[in-house]
Amino acid sequence: MARVLVTEKIADGGLDALRAAGHDVDVQTGLDPEQLVAAIGGAHALIIRSSTTVTAEVLEAGTDLVVVGRAGIGLDNVDVETATRRGVMVVNAPQSNILSTAEHTMAMLLSVARHIPQAHGALVEGRWERSEWVGVEMADKTLGIVGLGRIGKLVAQRASAFGMKIIAHDPFVAAERARQLNIELVDLETLAATADFVTLHVVKTPDTIGMIGEDFFARAKPGIRIVNVSRGGVIDEDALAAALADGRCGGAALDVFTSEPPTGSPLFARTGFVGTPHLGASTREAQDKAGDTIAEQVRLALAGEFVPFAVNIAAAEASETVRPFLGVAEQLGGIFAGLSEGLPPVIDIEYQGELAGYDIRILTLSVLKGAFAGSTEEPVSYVNAPQVAAERGIEVRDTTTVTSRDWVNLVTVAGGGHSVSGTLVGLRSEPRLVLVDGHTVDVPPSPHMVIVRNDDRPGVIGRVGSVLGDAGVNIADMDVGRSAEGASALMVISTSQAVSSGVVDAVLASDGVSSVAVVDRT
Repeated sequence: MARVLVTEKIADGGLDALRAAGHDVDVQTGLDPEQLVAAIGGAHALIIRSSTTVTAEVLEAGTDLVVVGRAGIGLDNVDVETATRRGVMVVNAPQSNILSTAEHTMAMLLSVARHIPQAHGALVEGRWERSEWVGVEMADKTLGIVGLGRIGKLVAQRASAFGMKIIAHDPFVAAERARQLNIELVDLETLAATADFVTLHVVKTPDTIGMIGEDFFARAKPGIRIVNVSRGGVIDEDALAAALADGRCGGAALDVFTSEPPTGSPLFARTGFVGTPHLGASTREAQDKAGDTIAEQVRLALAGEFVPFAVNIAAAEASETVRPFLGVAEQLGGIFAGLSEGLPPVIDIEYQGELAGYDIRILTLSVLKGAFAGSTEEPVSYVNAPQVAAERGIEVRDTTTVTSRDWVNLVTVAGGGHSVSGTLVGLRSEPRLVLVDGHTVDVPPSPHMVIVRNDDRPGVIGRVGSVLGDAGVNIADMDVGRSAEGASALMVISTSQAVSSGVVDAVLASDGVSSVAVVDRT
């Protein structure tokens, strides 16, 4: 059972699912930074929304932390770099609120086009101002979309239904893909000069901060209208206020701000401004989907399974063919490290058979996770395994081949003169260690293993078994492999408990034994 700290309102269905999985769900909302640091101790998972900031200090205090789950899309409030260094997985719910955000964007577009909030405000104050709030039609106008991701595409579809012409700026979308969507890709300067309306759908990065500023408005079509329901800070709000004041900008609708909540913003004094308090994802449906999604991602992370929406893992997917091999890949990494008594400067990982046709990056991460387990002060996970390898100067090379002589699928880890291979067998897809240093074996991987290289002659196996038995070590399974030359043999022994260094020395002293390697993956 793991402790899951929840610091903001999450849908009950998601929290109930975590409780049903046996986890202790600790809901503490409204924590200030100091209280969060105090509360994070002993927590294995942290679930937040946008109001909680997960700093390096929080992550350092969360010594047991496995995963941080953000119920939503943006991660501006999470120190992902520190989390990655510490091996803490960061997950979000990227698809939970995209429809709600797209619909809110359309609502803001209509509001800024027809002055709906301003007209409502005048009416409830007793003023009947029909001529004051003359708007514009959206039909036959050009909409410039900055950021053609999931939300941008949904907005494009809906704006097209209003009869708008769509242009877009997104350096990460191919022109051909945009043409398939009936969208013309342009640079930002062209978009500014051409569009009647602009909507923003970008993440907050050093490249996007302030991207809509004085330079943009200097090139913009007079009277351009701006809508931002993405991230605060991508618009220079002082520049926007100035453009509203002198008419270069005909209207602006913002749901997000550089600092939230905004106080004393110059935008509030501009009649062409419409603002909402970060409501893009604030629908019942989006809240429920975000809570359910993030709870499932956290459950998978705590179970050590592949997490589809982990943002700091160098793997995009784990297909139904690949996923069953996650366990055996991690076991092979641990066995290889034990066999090598350390790790060589280059590790080669080969995937043979059907696996070669899939994205196998997550399997490489599993191998590294197993290889480095127990060798660092910080836990090694799918998240920081590549970083650990880089810090140790270890080069990792993976290759694939669709042919496999004896197995449907085979995973081999090699380097420094050693190699281990494993696969899954039978209807139950049970893991098997099938090759060790060129010796054919058939042994289920286990947390405790002894690998003995010995002369291929009578009596050696019996002597090794006697040494282990006299020391009270129970042999759970074993197999003997012979080299192609037949001059040496190799015993692969699974034991029920860890084998002490004294027992290892006794085995090594047995007549006919040339080397002993121990695998202890507890």
